[in-house]
Amino acid sequence: MEDGNGEAKVEIKNAALIGMGAIGTVYGKLLYEKYGPDFAVIAGDARGKRLKSNGIRLNQKTFYPRVVSPEEQNSKVDLVIVCVKNDQLSEALEDLRGFVTDNTVILPLLNGVTVRDRILSVFPDNHVLYGLSIYIDAVRTADGVTNTVDGVIYFGNADNTVPAREVVAVKDFLTAAGIEVSVCPDMIRTVWKKWMLNVGCNQVSAITGAPYGKMTSVKTNGILFHEAMMEVVALAQAAHIDLTEQDALEYENLMSTFSPLGKTSMLQDVEAGRHTEVDHFAGTVVELGKKFHVPTPVNHVLYCIIKSMEER
Repeated sequence: MEDGNGEAKVEIKNAALIGMGAIGTVYGKLLYEKYGPDFAVIAGDARGKRLKSNGIRLNQKTFYPRVVSPEEQNSKVDLVIVCVKNDQLSEALEDLRGFVTDNTVILPLLNGVTVRDRILSVFPDNHVLYGLSIYIDAVRTADGVTNTVDGVIYFGNADNTVPAREVVAVKDFLTAAGIEVSVCPDMIRTVWKKWMLNVGCNQVSAITGAPYGKMTSVKTNGILFHEAMMEVVALAQAAHIDLTEQDALEYENLMSTFSPLGKTSMLQDVEAGRHTEVDHFAGTVVELGKKFHVPTPVNHVLYCIIKSMEER
């Protein structure tokens, strides 16, 4: 089949998702309900057995998607969605090798500005998109995941002024499952802007225990939130990426629209005693600060505090 330009049309017929945390569970449920056996969850060893046996819980309801292990070499798919945390990415990419062909499109939904480059280092010949999920309120609990707002997946190539065939195919596949998507014209700016939010909101919430409702209503939280994000703005400008203070203020104003008792993923990690993504938030800010000769004192302090909390 050809598109209107005489080129072979790209069609996504099946997909797999790795990383059934809060975000993975929400989108995995929607994909499972739409595509059934043409959608699979990748999980090996004890975790895979547990998912097969116990299913996956979302809002007190259990669903049982097809679960495949990394050893199942015949499970090639058209689309892989990556929803693991940053510190799990290297292992996840090794687990994906049996599912990826030359034509497989890879869509990461991780936080941070280094994700796509890390995936390309393992799959240099594949179409690896930029991607992120925003405005989702999913929370992982002992009884599964709860959420009320599914959020939006922003994705695409760096420049989507004219979306590529692969981008259109992924959009059609996700939209058909009831997932709200947006193909942004400038995905590099979009990824940096979301990362700026993570650097500010996630890290301040982690050290203060503040839910969204206390992020700006408590004056000192708001100061830290703003100053941490402004260091990202300074880095972006040094890297010729179009972020400004207005973008930071936009996120600060948005806090009033979030669930007041909602918690960032980093605060959830701290409360559960899990390692956080601080290396990919403040750690990367400090590293880029050295590269571009931009001072990053707020993120240096946030990094040290959160690292100390992890050791505790």
